[in-house]
Amino acid sequence: MWWQRWASSQEVVVREPHELPREIDTRLPNNARVCDYVVGGKDNFAADRRAAHRLVNVAPETRRLIPEGHAFRARALRLPLAAGVRQFLDVGCGMPTRRDVHDIVREAAPEAAVAYADLDPMVVSHRQAMSAGPGHRPIAVQADVRAPETIVKHPEIADLLDFGEPVGLLLTGVLHLVGDEDDPWAVVAAFRDALAPGSYLVLSDLTDEFDSPGMSPQAWIDKYLGIPLTLRNRDQLVRYFDGFEVLEPGLVDVLEWRPDGPHRAPTGLLVGGVGVRR
Repeated sequence: MWWQRWASSQEVVVREPHELPREIDTRLPNNARVCDYVVGGKDNFAADRRAAHRLVNVAPETRRLIPEGHAFRARALRLPLAAGVRQFLDVGCGMPTRRDVHDIVREAAPEAAVAYADLDPMVVSHRQAMSAGPGHRPIAVQADVRAPETIVKHPEIADLLDFGEPVGLLLTGVLHLVGDEDDPWAVVAAFRDALAPGSYLVLSDLTDEFDSPGMSPQAWIDKYLGIPLTLRNRDQLVRYFDGFEVLEPGLVDVLEWRPDGPHRAPTGLLVGGVGVRR
């Protein structure tokens, strides 16, 4: 997943260093915070900024990935909404965005229930602060995508979402953070098995099928970003949709997934697709 800063119209929660969750190691770059810095956010530290500068200096087109990923997500959510899905689970959600999942779905269905889950305590802290206050708000819990059962059975999520009814599951920009040793295909399958028929999977991920400057894409990421990421080819990514009917146009560059604006040349870095569990 890639993320933008929460809407500038919202109240900004300023966190002093002593207020940070204890689990945060500010000496190491973090995927969510690197992305936050790339799009001009302030929820990042020096290590994140250094990693972002290395990445953008070598591949300036990566700046496009975050807004392109957000735009894909907004378009993809139209499908479950049109099918009547009214509950959504965004796993590996990252920092709050300018137009977040709950904003998008509630434009079409104000009664929709939205739950966010992320392993990063800083992400969860920001989202919980965002959710405070009156009215029907999304919830945010700290959980690891590699442990699907702990997410779908988390007391807060289980209280909000009815997994006996269709759910819109979002795994956008998160599975490249799961190494092969943790079997990301089994992770997705476990989520799938928890979903009722009629549920939707909205998925996007980085691919290793792009040109890199004199080295393999994986080596390129390892050298310039400094965050453990595992890039995979299209065949490996398509396997995530086992047990789902993949909707047209399939798993493609996010710019080519049902575009509704002027044509732009794809980067070949980020692909996305939508499947439904029949």
